[in-house]
Amino acid sequence: MNILVFLIPAALLLGLLGLGAFLWSLKSGQYDDLEGAAERILFDDEDDRPDEGRPDDGGPDDDRTAS
Repeated sequence: MNILVFLIPAALLLGLLGLGAFLWSLKSGQYDDLEGAAERILFDDEDDRPDEGRPDDGGPDDDRTAS
């Protein structure tokens, strides 16, 4: 039973620590944009592709420059 003297305050301290971390995350804006990152990955950015893979770059793959 003497162990409860240490376990109950330790549990309360850990609970308060978790509550403090949760309140800090709310205050710092961690939950402001929940859907933005999930939808951002679905957008296809044409500028992110490497230039060497494009057929219209005038490279050796282009038939217009071959004579």
